[in-house]
Amino acid sequence: MVVHGLLALSLATSVLPAADIQAKIDCSKVKCLALTFDDGPGKHTRTLLDLLKKEKVKATFFVTGKYVEESPSVVRRAAREGHAIGNHTYSHQSLPPLLAYEIIDEMRAASTAIEDATGKRVRMFRPPYGHTDQRVLGIAGEQDLAQVLWTGTTLDWSLRDVKKIKAAVLRLARRDGVILMHDTVPQTVQAMPAIVKELKKRGYHLVTVPALAGAKGLEAGVSYP
Repeated sequence: MVVHGLLALSLATSVLPAADIQAKIDCSKVKCLALTFDDGPGKHTRTLLDLLKKEKVKATFFVTGKYVEESPSVVRRAAREGHAIGNHTYSHQSLPPLLAYEIIDEMRAASTAIEDATGKRVRMFRPPYGHTDQRVLGIAGEQDLAQVLWTGTTLDWSLRDVKKIKAAVLRLARRDGVILMHDTVPQTVQAMPAIVKELKKRGYHLVTVPALAGAKGLEAGVSYP
């Protein structure tokens, strides 16, 4: 009976959805870090997803609506494999200079594209360039979105160098950190195998932003971290 019980438990664990397994990681007890990728999906995103799947780690993708419409299957796959998907607006404009209705349109169009691709409600957004203010945050709250910024940015779009990007991630890594990268930068994707290997070696559990937030979750109209 014990053997059968253990076998049943093993089988049940093996078929748990990726998101459920991720939810079992308690970041209050272990060292967690969220790797986030902006601006995609792009032509390198599939390669990145292959790596994340191989390494059994999760990430968060803040996707641009117009590119989601071009490659919905990539975003659908990312969501299916347990990664978190966030709104990065529809056309990647700086939001504070826009009129309120324009900001709403940017957020709504991106959320619609993501929800059409994944079948899942969008709960978080990241403002392009990190440009935000209280008005933008308030509008995000009205759209039922939490705002997610970062604890460190690699500036990978400027570095464009595999070794420098890896060094930047390792320098910025800290418990409960949120690191900003771009899956549209080929050198970032090329650097990821070595980055993931070293972060694991240092004892990090690589989780999504919602998993990092824990049971309390992300609250609409609130900025994280």
